[in-house]
Amino acid sequence: MLPVGPARTPEFEGRTASEVLKDLTEAFAGDKISVGELLDRLDSRAHGVLLLILALPMCIPNIPGISTIFGVLMIAPALGLLFGQRRLWVPQRVRAWTFSRTGFTRALNLAIGGLQRVEYLIKPRMSALTRWPVTSLVGLQTLLMALVLILPIWGANLSPGVTVTLTALALMQRDGLLMLLSVPCAIGSMVWVYLFTKYGVIAATWLGHWIDGALPWLNLF
Repeated sequence: MLPVGPARTPEFEGRTASEVLKDLTEAFAGDKISVGELLDRLDSRAHGVLLLILALPMCIPNIPGISTIFGVLMIAPALGLLFGQRRLWVPQRVRAWTFSRTGFTRALNLAIGGLQRVEYLIKPRMSALTRWPVTSLVGLQTLLMALVLILPIWGANLSPGVTVTLTALALMQRDGLLMLLSVPCAIGSMVWVYLFTKYGVIAATWLGHWIDGALPWLNLF
């Protein structure tokens, strides 16, 4: 049975996000890191740290299609928050996935530089908003953002990426105000999906009618 209830992270209290990521750059040996090794290292901090690692690349221009992959990976920590898991559970097949330690370290070092410039603004406050049962709602919001990232929608990466980044930092630093700021970002993501879908369907319908009228000979086939 999966453990449920509020996550407890006493070993993390008082440490900044950049310090936690810095530890990760020095925590692994060898050329490859498995998902299982990473999760075991993070232990009860896995939800916030993993969300941060997955969300930060969405905040900058990235390789087409990577948002879908990262969106799928976000589902596990989102469900963990939704159901109050103390430790993040993923299938054994996913735990066996590996990735390059060099690329992982390079990405973390880039993130550390950016975080160090802004994290002085982040501090423990309104901490009840970062604990169970509020984190269940946070998990639902994160799950919606993951689904938005999975959808092949142009320009839809940034807003959910920022939303999940704020959520992750709020969880890691017990910053309830930052958690509240993630809500309008999440709403903006859903509005963008709605508008893109609505006007995308209108444009596709108009284009279909235009082609049908301009090239009637196509109806012969």
